[in-house]
Amino acid sequence: MSTTTASHSDAGDGQLQRTIDWRGAFWVASGVPALVLFSIGGIAGTTGNIAFLIWTASIILGLIQSFTYAEIAGLFPSKSGGASVYGATAWLRYSKFIAPLSVWCNWLAWTPVLSLGCSIAAAYILNALAPIPGFTETSPEVLQYMAANVGTSAADAVAALTAAATPAIRTWTLYHGTLGPVSFSLNSVFFIGVILMLITFAIQHRGILGTANVQKYIGLIVIVPMLIVGIVPIITGQINWDNYSPLVPLAAAYSPEPGTWNVAGWTLAFGGMFIAAWSAYAFETAICYTSEFKNPGRDTVRAIFYSGLLCLALYTLVPFTFQGVLGLNGMLATPIVDGSGVAEAMARMVGGAGFVTSIMVMLMIMALMLSIMTAMAGSSRTLYQGSVDGWLPKFLSHVNSHGAPTRAMWTDLIFNVFLLAVAAADATSFFFVLSVSNCGYIIFNFLNLNSGWIHRIDNGHIHRPWKAPTILIAVGALLSYVNAMFMGAGAKVWNPWALYAGFIAAALIIPVFCYRHYIQDGGKFPAHMLDDLGITQEDLKNRKAGILPYLTLAAGVAVVLLANWFFVI
Repeated sequence: MSTTTASHSDAGDGQLQRTIDWRGAFWVASGVPALVLFSIGGIAGTTGNIAFLIWTASIILGLIQSFTYAEIAGLFPSKSGGASVYGATAWLRYSKFIAPLSVWCNWLAWTPVLSLGCSIAAAYILNALAPIPGFTETSPEVLQYMAANVGTSAADAVAALTAAATPAIRTWTLYHGTLGPVSFSLNSVFFIGVILMLITFAIQHRGILGTANVQKYIGLIVIVPMLIVGIVPIITGQINWDNYSPLVPLAAAYSPEPGTWNVAGWTLAFGGMFIAAWSAYAFETAICYTSEFKNPGRDTVRAIFYSGLLCLALYTLVPFTFQGVLGLNGMLATPIVDGSGVAEAMARMVGGAGFVTSIMVMLMIMALMLSIMTAMAGSSRTLYQGSVDGWLPKFLSHVNSHGAPTRAMWTDLIFNVFLLAVAAADATSFFFVLSVSNCGYIIFNFLNLNSGWIHRIDNGHIHRPWKAPTILIAVGALLSYVNAMFMGAGAKVWNPWALYAGFIAAALIIPVFCYRHYIQDGGKFPAHMLDDLGITQEDLKNRKAGILPYLTLAAGVAVVLLANWFFVI
């Protein structure tokens, strides 16, 4: 098929449009660096002094893996949806059910960015509109309270005055409850977050070109300050080098006592690597737009590599200076761990106060909005292409006159309204959503890194606009097991039920796929699904890799289960 042919649409009412080059995809993916704000406090709180190394190691692993993604993306110039769609086709010869798992798990990983990002952004907005008063033990109000209430300690006086002066909107909730291991709340953060989601939807409704143009300007406004935060403290000598030693994990999560490199220490470290992967590997979303590139052969590889270089700079610098300035106790403070105080901390890092702090808070809100737009653009196209290719229900293949997959976007939005109610409840619920989401991401990552060598064996004759060095394909396959170990060992750090909840969430694709494939399509895939590879349904019976893919899956499951058994907190 010609590289200028648009992807198919079962709905027959529009197609994605080839309107951007690699620069457009770069700007759409420019929201990825802001993902560091989602978990920089959580990772610091669980790993301690090694937090900056966690981020650096994670982004380096992500860069190595991107070579595999860039190659397989070039095989499908007429598909969108990202590496999960391209990798799923490799597994199709070996199992109808493993292939859609790749697409589903990628969507499960990306779509919660909407709810998680909106909850943090809403918390920033709430802090700006209705801040919690900051009393200290020497505040006049505290001294007056202690004089009027003889025998009251300073700490109790601060707590009493803070509770009395906290705006009611911060504690108001329309309804709240528990759902299994998490809480949910229809509070003020929830309703502000819903408004932010609707704003994102309105921007994306104009199609990928409009989205890229908007994100170009927001991206510049956000990326430059993040670079300033990463560089200025180093230049101005604010870095306290003692904050990087001793280079050991914590003895226990959220406790300042240093630990040792024993099993518990490694478990916390792997927990950090597990959750960092969700952010640091995410620049692979730059190849979600292959069927919208003017020249996919050239634009695909440039989009992912330049996005990766940007993330390398920011994911290395920002956590490094963050730790160097704040130190261990500063990183363990509650507003840092839950994310609500990260903007103010970054403002202080560049010498800001008052108005500068307000500007920094606004920039952090814009950074989060940028990541939310990136997530909706990528995850909705995963749903769209999954529908076009026969993995997901047909109604998701609709696009509007601007080439935006609006039904997929509405599905994203509605699903995330429910997740937002959980994420807005408390930090424990927030990180539960994040860890379950990342279980899906690691499953996707495992399948797609191994799809590189499967495509080499089964589809070696297909022209590749860019071909990765074979050694990097092999290293990528090896890293798939490393990431599986991170998941097995590290998911429990964030919630004891996270790993099992992740497996359950991944398994939900089975009834969804069965409905599409056996009820809607009568057990046959759409004829055009394999057009890019130039093969037919009959060709799928030729399995050149033999038993190797099955052994790969078995080994991956074994690594997860063994790591989960061996590594304990």
